[in-house]
Amino acid sequence: MTASTLSSSRRARRRTLAAVAVLAAAAVTGTFALTLDGSGNRDGAAGASAAVTESARPAPADESLLALARRDPSDALAVGRADAPVVMIEYSDFQCPFCGRFARETKPELLRSYVDEGVLRIEWRNFPVFGEESEQAALAGWAAGQQKRFWEFHDVVYGETRERNAGEFSAENLIAMAREAGITDLERFRADLASEEARDALRADREEGYVLGVASTPAFLVNGRPILGAQPTATFEEAVEAAAETAGR
Repeated sequence: MTASTLSSSRRARRRTLAAVAVLAAAAVTGTFALTLDGSGNRDGAAGASAAVTESARPAPADESLLALARRDPSDALAVGRADAPVVMIEYSDFQCPFCGRFARETKPELLRSYVDEGVLRIEWRNFPVFGEESEQAALAGWAAGQQKRFWEFHDVVYGETRERNAGEFSAENLIAMAREAGITDLERFRADLASEEARDALRADREEGYVLGVASTPAFLVNGRPILGAQPTATFEEAVEAAAETAGR
């Protein structure tokens, strides 16, 4: 693909995302309407507020938000059938403690009850909000995905509580995490982590979140319906079941 073709493709994607943002704003009231005012308050808002969760009763999904689901069978940062009736898009930061809570407490239940049953697909979007170490972790996650080990890397990172912006995601530690995640070609991992392709993928994810108004993590779209924060597992179960019912499952 030529440089001009790549540039045209990126411009087209930006125009599409801008159009989606306008339609989404008209169709979904208060989607991801938190304001970041500093790292301390950011955590409290992300975890405690989630008052933007839509009602769980079945309702027609907004087509512009549904269109954000990539449904790419080769997407290493997704799990579940590409044709699953429900897609949950997750915007997360590897340094976000509430993202870690969701990963440890809720995601295993969703995998067991819905992903394994073919009802749900989860698509990860890198949305680093806590600075350079968050960005490095996001790039490392993408690099892990190039060797089909993204979710193993995800589980290693979230397997323990890590101090934010304290060197946890240094180059040395990222290599150690990659090794623990079962990545065997560490030279390729280093090269992928430092690649422009990784940065392009990160920019695309972050741009998608920004145009939707995502300002804090974790944030989710379940067939186009917003959920903000590490809500109780039951909140996600109700949203998935409502979306499946609307989809005719």
